[in-house]
Amino acid sequence: MDGGVKGLISLQDMIKEALGNNIIKIEDNKGYMDVVVPLEKLKESAIKVKQLGFDHVKSVTAVDYIQKKQFMVTYHISSYLNEELSRHVLGLSTFIDRDNPHIPSLATIWTSAEFQEREVYEFFGIIFDGHPDLRLLLLTPVVAALKPLRKDFVVKEDSINIEVDYAAYNATKWW
Repeated sequence: MDGGVKGLISLQDMIKEALGNNIIKIEDNKGYMDVVVPLEKLKESAIKVKQLGFDHVKSVTAVDYIQKKQFMVTYHISSYLNEELSRHVLGLSTFIDRDNPHIPSLATIWTSAEFQEREVYEFFGIIFDGHPDLRLLLLTPVVAALKPLRKDFVVKEDSINIEVDYAAYNATKWW
């Protein structure tokens, strides 16, 4: 970083200082830094990252590691208010069990995570504990139950397993 955040301290040093022993792994690559923390330290780490000035979540995503029976859930975080931090995207990641996919919601820390967590919920079946409104966002209940972004999802042509249920789809909408 040119000049660094908070004087001459680098962003990586700032993250290391704030998260300390919570960090399992940290990788920095041209404005994107990925920090992996244990599941039980995710919420605490998110609070510390927000206190550094990372004020919003750009996206939430998951990667299905089917062989390891794990998901990696990543929150991509940046800043609108801090010009220096706005040049960076921080990935705050953790691993969860694929067979019991529960993770604490960070929507109470960053309101901007609310819709993205709902999207990951419906496409992967990951449950965000403590989410203020965890319900389907885009898919019909029948399609969402199939968890279409998991690696073991199979698309069948002319499938009778995927039905269009507009009444159920519209029942999940609030607009």
